[in-house]
Amino acid sequence: MTPSLAEEALQAAEIKDSAALTRDVLEQHFNDLKGTLRKLLDERLVSLLQEVDAIEQESIKPLNECQKLIEHGVSTANELVREGENAIHGATGEDSDRLCNFTKKALHIQLDSLPEVPMLVDVPCLSAQLDDSLLTVVKSEIFSHGTIASRPPVQIEELIEKPGGILVRWCKVDDDYIPQDYRLQYCKNNASHFEDVYVGSETEFIVLHIDPNVDYQFRVCARGDGRQEWSPWSVSQISRTTLVPHGTLPPNTKQHQY
Repeated sequence: MTPSLAEEALQAAEIKDSAALTRDVLEQHFNDLKGTLRKLLDERLVSLLQEVDAIEQESIKPLNECQKLIEHGVSTANELVREGENAIHGATGEDSDRLCNFTKKALHIQLDSLPEVPMLVDVPCLSAQLDDSLLTVVKSEIFSHGTIASRPPVQIEELIEKPGGILVRWCKVDDDYIPQDYRLQYCKNNASHFEDVYVGSETEFIVLHIDPNVDYQFRVCARGDGRQEWSPWSVSQISRTTLVPHGTLPPNTKQHQY
């Protein structure tokens, strides 16, 4: 059967719309990744710089204390020398007392008692150890991150009206995709907000509480075996029921067994 111009236009619009949406999703995802990676790298850099600061302060503290003791000893020695010179060159009785005081002071000052300066090999020498293999690992992960599919791995196969409901059947269209669960959503009329109505391993489900003679959109996606993320949504399809509900289901009846 030859497709009409309207069908061809609808298909072309579907291709363009899905391509535009895919571009938006890709750009948003990779922008989010770049922001997260930049934040993580900045946090790691701050952590390493703080570690450098801590080691520097801890290592230089005893050296600063040693330097202060040495400077104090040198200053005391210089002061003592000046007092000795003044006492020696004096001749009066007052200067003799000064010489006596200088002698007592000199006996109590230990000019040779200076702190031991650490050996050069014992002094920390900071350096950064950076493994360039991280770039290789990250590059490999980035180059294999994400795939583009020309069509979703599952599609709605059949929509059958039921009294007060619609039976939705779907099937896998990608032979290489191994689904673990399916997720079915619907919305009333042309509303943009879809709601989950079924999540499980079955490939059909009857959606109840459907208003007669009202259009509903349905879409389904899958989750691969051992994966957390869901696949892209199938092409949404519209259906309605003209059958009013003739009664309620018995308790504990499984809806997907219709």
